[in-house]
Amino acid sequence: MSDAKKVLVVFSGGQDSTTCLLQAIRDYGRDCVSCITFFYGQKHSDEVNVAKNIAAEQGIKNHKLINLDWYNQITTNALLDSSMEIAQDAGSAYPNTVVDGRNMMFFLVAAIYAKSQGIKDIITGVCETDFSGYPDCRDVFIKSCNATLNLAMDYSFHVITPLMQLTKEQTWKMADELGMLDYVYEKTLTCYNGIVGRGCGECPSCELRQRGYDAYMASRLKIEG
Repeated sequence: MSDAKKVLVVFSGGQDSTTCLLQAIRDYGRDCVSCITFFYGQKHSDEVNVAKNIAAEQGIKNHKLINLDWYNQITTNALLDSSMEIAQDAGSAYPNTVVDGRNMMFFLVAAIYAKSQGIKDIITGVCETDFSGYPDCRDVFIKSCNATLNLAMDYSFHVITPLMQLTKEQTWKMADELGMLDYVYEKTLTCYNGIVGRGCGECPSCELRQRGYDAYMASRLKIEG
């Protein structure tokens, strides 16, 4: 890939986006990678500081922070309302952590910024294989959003989803192949309760993350054994 080709990573500081960032650094070269991180009033708002720290540690020179703290004026859910407990209602199609329109908003803002920087490639860590039931993590949505952004700005964006068809186990394998398994495990914030690394171990995000990690470590030990 040409050294001149630039990329923007939608970066939360979580396992998935950090793995994507590390892959982007390998594939594009550190100086060609930019990040964009959003604060939208999320309860686990420490992820913004985690994202800042990781980006700095990885030598990312251009890291854009965007404030969307008005989001709770137009919708509510367990990630925006501290009085709500995080839960998956058996009678509901989606968990109450779904933030309506979040990825659509993120991609729109990211694309506007990317165009201003002369960037066409946008990487996101969304995944539909091992996910929590979020409609805006589906491949069909990403493809539709990509087409809409291109039409809206008459610009050839390429929204890239390296993890779309991967399980969490496979995402851990990817981090290991990048030589960064321990880094991703210890430094990232995926926990809805804001605990870095292993997390609280109880929220849906932590359970999914740890289940994938345990499965990968078991398979690695089997191969090594």
